[in-house]
Amino acid sequence: MKVKRYEGNPLLEPRGDGWESIGVFNCAATYKDGKIHVLYRAVGDYVHYASRLGYAIFDENLNLLERPEEPVFSPDIKVWEMSTEDPRLTEIDNELYLTYVVTPTPSPPGAVRRRLGIPVPERAGPRTALARVEAFRQFTRLGFITPYDTDERDVVLFPERIQGKYAAIHRPSNWMGPDYPVEQPSIWFAFLDGLPGRMHDHKVVMGPEQPWEGKKIGAGPPPIKTEEGWLLIYHGVDPAHVYRAGAALLDSEEPWRVIARTPEPILEPEVEYEQEGDVPNVVFPEGAVVIGEEILIFYGAADKVCCEASVGLDELIEYLQPGS
Repeated sequence: MKVKRYEGNPLLEPRGDGWESIGVFNCAATYKDGKIHVLYRAVGDYVHYASRLGYAIFDENLNLLERPEEPVFSPDIKVWEMSTEDPRLTEIDNELYLTYVVTPTPSPPGAVRRRLGIPVPERAGPRTALARVEAFRQFTRLGFITPYDTDERDVVLFPERIQGKYAAIHRPSNWMGPDYPVEQPSIWFAFLDGLPGRMHDHKVVMGPEQPWEGKKIGAGPPPIKTEEGWLLIYHGVDPAHVYRAGAALLDSEEPWRVIARTPEPILEPEVEYEQEGDVPNVVFPEGAVVIGEEILIFYGAADKVCCEASVGLDELIEYLQPGS
């Protein structure tokens, strides 16, 4: 099965000649008071390629209601943030939290470097940090939550405690090979001893299985609770560096147990704005909201624009049921 793209895609495109003039992509989303609130990654130049977070509000029909001219979240050099990237939003106990990637040495992606002749820089691995969000304009930084030197980019929090503890899905890119139970970057589960807190009791959830996800997989939006289990939208990358999206159903009480996963992608680059951009052939989901009987999935396309696709929640769950 495939999700249905919004006819008005792209939802957000680069604008102006400043902080969001090059690309706006990889968007988080949450639904509150009848409106969809989106935080998105924005880039304004190819030299430094430092990212900030912009903010947009949509109604339930995806009409744009508001998009401030200035970023709402920017790197803070006092805590060694050179770039703030790839936001995810999770509400826990009526508090809204943001996980975001901190890159100490930002640089353009390989496709851009090759096109512009920019040399490969010395790079430090990214980590994921946590912030508390108030009114979508006030952010309290809480610090890093991923282990040191794990090269983490895809961390999402569960919206409810698991076995009485805070919990997360993460993707430690360096945890693979002879010393680990996986051979490729995979999706892991971990408990946290607080927010912020130390990750512990790491468990592998799933690794790449199908050719379309053969190089690596990672979480998309935060897990969505359903009667059948936790619904996880995730991304997969094949050896040709094409990014696609799939879905998995995880056990309610032990989310490291996979009930089912889609053998084929539910979203893949098929239209121009997904196939052409700073990184061609990329769909990268990071936000999802449930409105009525539909799940709306917000994703970045080709590291250039923000888009949306939707599917019936029951339809997707039924497709994921074992034996279907």
